[in-house]
Amino acid sequence: MKKNIINLVVMTLGAMIAAFALEGFLIPNKIIDGGILGIAIMTNYKTNFALGWCIFLLNLPFIFLALQKMGKLFVAFTFYAVIVLSLGVSFMPVWLNHKHVSDPFLACIFGGLILGAGVGLVLRSNSSLDGTEILSMRLSKRFSFSVGEIIMFFNLFIFTAAGFVYNDWRSSMYSMITYFIAYRVIDIVIEGLNESKAVRIVTDKHDDIGNAIMEHFDVSVTYIKARGGYSGAEKKIVFCVINRLEIAKLKQLVKSLDNSAFITIENVHEVDGGRVKKHHHI
Repeated sequence: MKKNIINLVVMTLGAMIAAFALEGFLIPNKIIDGGILGIAIMTNYKTNFALGWCIFLLNLPFIFLALQKMGKLFVAFTFYAVIVLSLGVSFMPVWLNHKHVSDPFLACIFGGLILGAGVGLVLRSNSSLDGTEILSMRLSKRFSFSVGEIIMFFNLFIFTAAGFVYNDWRSSMYSMITYFIAYRVIDIVIEGLNESKAVRIVTDKHDDIGNAIMEHFDVSVTYIKARGGYSGAEKKIVFCVINRLEIAKLKQLVKSLDNSAFITIENVHEVDGGRVKKHHHI
């Protein structure tokens, strides 16, 4: 219950931030977002039908589509988030007193940043503001395309349509830039500004290297059983997560103990639990 309440608060904040980005930066400059939001904005522009109702009604079929596969809680949260966004864009012009950023380039950059932050908070709270993602997940199971490829196809079509709807191809190009910025910010909000790296070391001197890492970097290591593909010999992989600033020092330490050690390094999007950084328990 506590977690659900926190999610409701966060998604409410996220939806309102997204509404602020739309009404304060993007819509007044004829810049759209991708997906259903983009279609709703263009529909509002061409028909003068209330944007809040456009967002709600266009998302409604996809919300019911999600009910079959994604669970009642996700659908309930998404339904709530879409309602908050719809109300937000309806009342935001009044709250802003019709003041907005009039420079399209600044609106494109900062609108994308703010929109990405809002949408990211909503996605992090186990809900969504856009039915395109829901539809893409269903279509990816029927066709040989990934969810990302289907979303990209939809958005390419929507951004192209924006050039015709507004009779101004600058709107289409600004919208693409906004979408790219928002997409990157969403990743940051969901995954965090994590500077950690996962390191795997294949070596015959696993005990020496593992002990040296724990001593020099004050982090825990894990030994993973493995078998050599060519030799068939039993081996142990040393696994640890450290700060990216310490990667060079780690590689130097490992090579000083075993010059033939095989090292792989990967980005870590999120770390939860265990001793990872010095003086920090994440």
